Amino acid sequence: MAVNLFIPSESDIHPVAGVKIGITEAGIRKANRRDLTVFELAPGTSVAGVFTTNRFRAAPVQVCEAHLATHDGIRALVINTGNANAGTGQVGLEKAQQTCKEAARLLNILPQQVLPFSTGVILEPLPMDRLLGALPAAVNDLSDNNWFNAAHSIMTTDTQPKIVSRQIQLSGKTVTLTGISKGAGMIRPNMATMLGYLATDAGIAPELLRDMCRLAADRSFNRITVDGDTSTNDSFIIMATGQSGVTVESIADPNYNTLLDALVDASRELAQKIVRDAEGATKFMTIQVDDAGSSEEALKVAYAIAHSPLVKTAFFASDPNLGRILCAIGYAGITDLDVTKLRLWLGDVLVAVDGGRNPDYQEEDGQRVMQEAEIVVRVSLGRGQLSETVYTCDFSHEYVTINADYRS
Repeated sequence: MAVNLFIPSESDIHPVAGVKIGITEAGIRKANRRDLTVFELAPGTSVAGVFTTNRFRAAPVQVCEAHLATHDGIRALVINTGNANAGTGQVGLEKAQQTCKEAARLLNILPQQVLPFSTGVILEPLPMDRLLGALPAAVNDLSDNNWFNAAHSIMTTDTQPKIVSRQIQLSGKTVTLTGISKGAGMIRPNMATMLGYLATDAGIAPELLRDMCRLAADRSFNRITVDGDTSTNDSFIIMATGQSGVTVESIADPNYNTLLDALVDASRELAQKIVRDAEGATKFMTIQVDDAGSSEEALKVAYAIAHSPLVKTAFFASDPNLGRILCAIGYAGITDLDVTKLRLWLGDVLVAVDGGRNPDYQEEDGQRVMQEAEIVVRVSLGRGQLSETVYTCDFSHEYVTINADYRS
């Protein structure tokens, strides 16, 4: 069951001018399920992406990277669920390219203007007869506000759709940002989104959008983890159509910071929704590391805590076995860490000081915090002034059940 995951009503989801979305049933893995989605983008749309660092990058990821590197005029996205088209070698690449060719034919654009995406089971061949046979229906379904349905169609083990939609004012004009994401397991930074798509009707220069996309990812999707597994297919895309009449060309533009903040906030909400709907999750945990000497060492500590199965299972059990957190901090890789300067809080409760248990700490205080659905773990390293925050969840019996039965 998702942890405090907000789903906006369809009436609160704003269409983005210049973006049309079509959805259909292809039966790629399961019958009677919408599993194929097409985005059509208006001419002049800027598109940027951030992708997995897994060396077994899926075929569609490789094709996306190639098309984004060689063509600024991206006009369409094609997304299938149920099959990752990963670990499929040259044949998988050819299938991803074939998807682009067929979508291009239907939309009267170039194959290089299409970005393909897949998510699902790894090491299985993508059933092209079903995908290609269903593409015309997805194109025929193209409409201005299909975001809610698209959020459902890209789900795999997700239990809830993940949508964000908001509007801001720039230069006296209304600018819209709407996005969707999916992911519940095999989630770790670099990238950690599985799939995420965020569109705005602001205009953003292509090179600037690439930088803004990376910044947004680093402050959102690259700050979440569910199980420490980096997927083969992780992809995060930002699309800027320019249809609002507001255009940002450089960081010197007076609208730059406001627009960047809006993109980061929307991305962070989409990323956090992935953690809130993580496989079997019952707790949403914020790991905040303060007073670090560098961002790198702050993240080392944050991820050591967030990835620890012993920590995560303790939180599932609501058991304040907080020595597990100190253990994770100790093996995080900071070789000159002075543990006598370290302080640890669980929520508002100071747990550890001076290298040991806080003399005033009471077990019932820790137990009270552990019963909550949302918990903040805060660590002060006493080494500097930098801070980093990572979002994660607990490990439950359900996580094992879901992943044991994933291919069933």
